[in-house]
Amino acid sequence: MPKINVYLPDDLADAVRDAGVPVSAVCQRALEQAVHRITALRQTLLGELDGTELVGRLPQFTARAIVTLQLAIDRARGTGAPNVTTGHLLHGMLAEGGNLALQILTAMEIDPGTITVPDTAEPGGGDGLRFSTQAAGAVELSVAEATGLGHNYVGCEHLLIGLAAEPAGQAGRTLRDLGADARATRRAVNVALAGYAHLRASTTDPAAASGLLAAVRTELAPLVKRIERLEQRAG
Repeated sequence: MPKINVYLPDDLADAVRDAGVPVSAVCQRALEQAVHRITALRQTLLGELDGTELVGRLPQFTARAIVTLQLAIDRARGTGAPNVTTGHLLHGMLAEGGNLALQILTAMEIDPGTITVPDTAEPGGGDGLRFSTQAAGAVELSVAEATGLGHNYVGCEHLLIGLAAEPAGQAGRTLRDLGADARATRRAVNVALAGYAHLRASTTDPAAASGLLAAVRTELAPLVKRIERLEQRAG
């Protein structure tokens, strides 16, 4: 049976040994689940978009992320594009209008309302309407980002990082030109989610829940600037 080495931080390795966790069994199960998710994702990304409901095909994606993908597909169909591009994905995110990614862009001092996404063609696809090579890569990167953050869901905030990180697509170029490169966006998402979790845990009034994202947005910009100043001093 092939062997794969798994490297852990010292503290976690000590905790695993102390708890007697069956590492091999846990890793096998986690890898099986990851392979299943990636396989299902690639079948969707590389296959023809024939109108099949995305909810059933991408169960780990949030409702807003699904709407974003569907709006991107609708945009491609409406413009007669040969495939769904990263530009269509970014357009879908902007058109959805209420997702966390837009709050994060605003906190990064990027007004979503001013973002212009040209309908530039991208290579890839095939017969019928499919995702371009770059769009498929961006969506797969979003899943990797969610996994790396320890999240069991994929939201628009993860898709934002994926679009910023994808090197060849129009959306990534647009975002990076505005200052939202992968590193800065990933850091902003981390700060936003940490702030959201803290505010949600400290909020007991259900009526206040609707104001949490606005509060996070207000707090996020100075936090990001502070982190940048600290990193500059460290450098």
